[in-house]
Amino acid sequence: MSEAKSTRPKVPEGKSRYLVTRQMKPNKKGFVGYETIWEPFQKEAKYTTPKKP
Repeated sequence: MSEAKSTRPKVPEGKSRYLVTRQMKPNKKGFVGYETIWEPFQKEAKYTTPKKP
């Protein structure tokens, strides 16, 4: 039978509206992980305390 390949193919960067996924380099055991970067969904407004009655 054929043996499994020891290297993984290079995967292109995945992009969507709020998400970017990149392939990381293999670690010592050969595991290839993926880095996930999220864009913020909302803008954060500065909080001001309300006026006293």
